[in-house]
Amino acid sequence: MSCSPSSSNPPTTPKAVPLTELAETGQIILSDNPRLINVTHQIPYACTLLDRHCTTNSASAASACSGVCPSSVPPPINRRASYIAPRLHPASHTQLHVNESTSPSISASDPSITTSLDPTTSTACSHHPDGDWLLEQRRGHSALYSGVMSLRDEMETVQIGWVGELADRDGYVAPCKSLTDSQKSALKDKLWQKEKVVPIFLDDSRAAGHYEGYCKTVLWPLFHYILWDEATDGRIEKKNWDDYVFVNQQFADVVVEQYRTGDIKRVEILNGLLGANQIGFQTYSYARHFISCCTRVNGYESTPRGVDAMGSTVWVGTFPIGIDAERVERQRKAPEVLPKMDAIRKTYKGKRIIVGRDKLDLVKGVQQKLRAFEKFLNDYPEMQGEVVLIQVTSPPLVESPKLEAKIAELVAHINGTYGSLNFTPVHHYHQHIDRDEYYALLSVADIGLITSVRDGMNTTSLEYIICQNENHGPLILSEFTGTAGSLGGAMMVNPWDYQGVAKVIYDALNLSEEDKISRYNQLHKHVLGHTAQIWAKNFIAELTLNVGTWDQSAPTPYLDSAIITKEYGKAKKRLLMFDYDGTLTPIRKTPGAAVPQEHMLKALTALAADPNNIVWVISGRDQKVLEEWLGSVKNLGFSAEHGSFMRQPGSSKWVNLTESLDMSWKNDVIEIFTYYTERTQGSFIEHKRSSLTWHYRMADPEFGAFQAKECQNHIENAVLSKLPVEILVGKKNLEVRPTIVNKGEIVKRLLSQHPDVEFVMCAGDDKTDEDMFRALAGNSNSNNSGRKNSSTIIEPYNDDLVAETAAKIAQANLEHTLEHSSMIPHLHLSANANGQATNGEALQKPSLANPDQASPTSESTTPSSGSSLGSSESPSSTSYLDNHEHFSITIGHALKKTLANWHVTSPEELIRILGILAGTIEA
Repeated sequence: MSCSPSSSNPPTTPKAVPLTELAETGQIILSDNPRLINVTHQIPYACTLLDRHCTTNSASAASACSGVCPSSVPPPINRRASYIAPRLHPASHTQLHVNESTSPSISASDPSITTSLDPTTSTACSHHPDGDWLLEQRRGHSALYSGVMSLRDEMETVQIGWVGELADRDGYVAPCKSLTDSQKSALKDKLWQKEKVVPIFLDDSRAAGHYEGYCKTVLWPLFHYILWDEATDGRIEKKNWDDYVFVNQQFADVVVEQYRTGDIKRVEILNGLLGANQIGFQTYSYARHFISCCTRVNGYESTPRGVDAMGSTVWVGTFPIGIDAERVERQRKAPEVLPKMDAIRKTYKGKRIIVGRDKLDLVKGVQQKLRAFEKFLNDYPEMQGEVVLIQVTSPPLVESPKLEAKIAELVAHINGTYGSLNFTPVHHYHQHIDRDEYYALLSVADIGLITSVRDGMNTTSLEYIICQNENHGPLILSEFTGTAGSLGGAMMVNPWDYQGVAKVIYDALNLSEEDKISRYNQLHKHVLGHTAQIWAKNFIAELTLNVGTWDQSAPTPYLDSAIITKEYGKAKKRLLMFDYDGTLTPIRKTPGAAVPQEHMLKALTALAADPNNIVWVISGRDQKVLEEWLGSVKNLGFSAEHGSFMRQPGSSKWVNLTESLDMSWKNDVIEIFTYYTERTQGSFIEHKRSSLTWHYRMADPEFGAFQAKECQNHIENAVLSKLPVEILVGKKNLEVRPTIVNKGEIVKRLLSQHPDVEFVMCAGDDKTDEDMFRALAGNSNSNNSGRKNSSTIIEPYNDDLVAETAAKIAQANLEHTLEHSSMIPHLHLSANANGQATNGEALQKPSLANPDQASPTSESTTPSSGSSLGSSESPSSTSYLDNHEHFSITIGHALKKTLANWHVTSPEELIRILGILAGTIEA
C-alpha cells in the first residue's frame, strides 16, 4: 500500500474497522526505521481554496467575471469569527489600536478597533488552476505541532487530522461537500508533499457535532470536574454522540489505511484509550485520576505506572508539553513587533501594565481575574491611576452570550467606579489579535496574570516567560493550571480568593529587582529545559522503551469447537477438570450469589453420566457449598478449598489431605485479617477448614486494593517468614493456605490415578487455576522429552528470567508473578534429562501432535514438585500426554498472561462447549 495519497497512486479505499473489533495482538514489533503516525483533531495548516470564485472590490468587476466562476459552488457563507486569522493574501487585515482615551466600556463596535480593506486590492479578476490551494500555519496548538515536527529528523512522521473549516481567499466558508474530487485530490497532494500530512474531509455538521458538541460540551467538562449548568432531554447529546462515533470511525479508517507493521501510533481512538501501548497526560493529577477511573469503573488492576487491561500493560505517564522556545524568541524579536511595543509604552506612559490573555470560557477565570483586580484597586487606593489591566479574550468555538455579557458588565463597573475622564483601569478586547501585537503585549507587561479555575498546560504562561527576557516581570499563576506544578518561580494564587490575589498583585508590583531576576531565571531555565521538542522526544523514547521491554506473550487462541469436539469423540477415556467461580458460573459480588445455572447443571450431569468420562470440579469453595450446589450431579468428583479436600466420584466421603498439617497459623492470620476488615468497609473474612480468605469485592475499588496490598505486606512479614503457608492474590481477595496445598497437586494426583486417559480438558479463570495449567504443562514437558521436532518456549516462573525482565522494565511495579509466555496450542516444552525446560529453540508453527512423532524408546520422567500430599504417582507412570493433546482453557481475554493453550471470554461460552460435548445442545 502506498503511503502517499498522490493522485498518481491513489490510496486504496480503507476498510471500515469498528473501533471495538480491531485486531488483538500480543506482540509489538518495531521496525528498524519506524514511522510516527500522529493523529490530532486538525492538521497544522489552514487551507484556502484559491479558485472558488473571483476576487474583486467592485460590483462591475464582479459582474464581468461572473461568467468565469464555477456555477456549482453555492453562495458564500460568512466564516466564523473564531476561525478568522490574518491571511497571507492582500484581501484584508485587522489591527488593534490602543488609545488611552477609550470609553470605559469596550464593545465590538468600539472605534479603537478598526477593520479596513487594503486599498491596493486589485479590481482585476485573479484566476487559478482548478484545485489550487494556499496553506497557512493554523492558529493554536503550535506547541503540539512543533514538538511532533521536531521528530522528522529522527523518523518519518505522518500527520493525520481533519482539514478544519475550509475557506476561500476572502474568508468565506467552503463546505467540504461542495469540493470536487480534483480539488480534494489537489489538497491531498499538496499537504503530503509539504509535510506528509493526510487530511480527513468531514461534513461541517458532523465535525461540529463531534468537537463542539460532544467533545466540548460533554467530555471536556466531565474530565475537568465541571458540572453542567443546564439539563436537557438528551436528544442533542445523542445526536452529538452519533457524530462523535462517526468521526472517530473516519479517523480509524485513515489510520488503518496508513499503518505499516512497525509504525509508532500516537492515537487515542483505536479501541479506546486502553488500546494504546502508552498514554501520556499533561499533569500527574490527570494521570492519577485516569488510573483511578480504570480501577473504579472498569475493574482493571493498576499500578502507579500503568493499567493491566485485556491481558497487557498500558503504560501511563506524565509528559508536560512545552513551547517551541526558539520560534517564540525569534518571532518576538521580529521587526514588526518593536514598533508595537513602543506604541504601547507611549500609550501607557507612566503606568504599570498587567496583561491577561485568555479564551472567553468559564474555566479560564476571566471573571475571577476582574473581581480580584477590583479588590486590588479597592484595598490599595494608592494604586488607582497607576496600574492598568489589558485583558484580551479570544472568542471561543461556541459563543457564550451570557458570559460575554457578564464580562462586559464587570468591565463597565470597574471602569465606572475607579476610572476617570483621563484614566481607564481595564482595557478589554474581545477579539483575536495578531501575533505581533500579542508578543508586544507580553514583552511590555509588568505582570502576567493567569487566574484559570481549571486548565490544561496554559502555554501563555510559558510564552510570557520567553518575552520577559529583558523586563523580568513576575508571573502570577493560578494553582489550578497544569503548569503550576512545574513553574516554581511563579507566584501562585487561588483565583477564588480575591483578596489573596489582590495581595499577590501588590507584592508583585513591589518586588525588588534582585527578587524578580531570581524568580525569572528559575522560570526561564525550566522553559528552555522543557520545550515542545524535548516533550516529543521524551514521549517517543519512553514509548519505544516500554514497547521494547513489554512482555510479548503470544495471544492465546480462541477455543476451536471443531478441534475439541473431534478429539473428544476419538478418545475412549477422558478426564475433565473445572474450576467453579468464574468458570462454570460468573463471578458475583457476594460468594453466596454464585448459584449454578440450570443449563450448566444439565451439561455437567450429561458429561458425568458418560462412563468414558471422569469429571471433577476443583474449586476454592468448601465442602458444604459444593455438596449443596453440585451434589445432585451423580459421578462427579470434588476437590474443595484449593486442593485441601477430595471426594471421589460416586462416594460421599471427604478425604482431608491436610489433616496432618499444623493449622495453628490461622490464629495469627485471623488477627491480621480482622484488623483490616475493621478498617475497610465492605470487606469480610471467609473461614475454611484449611484456609482463610479476606474478600474486598464490595469495598471501594481503589481503597480496597490499597488495603489488600498493605494486608499482604503485613502477612508476608509477620506470618510467611516463620510458618509454612503462602498468600494467594485472587480476584478481589487474599487467601492464606498451607504451602503444599494447591489445585496443581490435585491435577497431578488425578493424572497419576488415570494414566490411560486419552483426552484431558482443564478450565479455570484466575491465578489459582494457573497451578492446574502448570501441572499439565509440566507433565507434558516430562513426557515429551524424546519427541521429535518439539518446540521450546521460555519456562514461566523462572526466577532468573523474572529478575532479568523486571530490570529491563525499569522499576515497573510488577506485583504479580511474571508469566513470561503463554502456552501456544499444540506446542510442548522440550526438556533435558532432569525434566527441566531448555531455552534457545525457536517456536514452530502450531500443529496437532502426532503420535508417530513420539520416540518408542523415550523414557517418561515425572518432574519433581516438592511435597505432593502423599501423591501415589510413581516415576514410571505414563499419562495420556505421551501421545495426545490436552486442552487447558482460561476464561478471559486473548492477551491474558496464562499457561493455558486456549481461551474463551466468558463462562457462558465454556458452558456452551460443554453442552456440545455432552450432546445437550447442537453445535
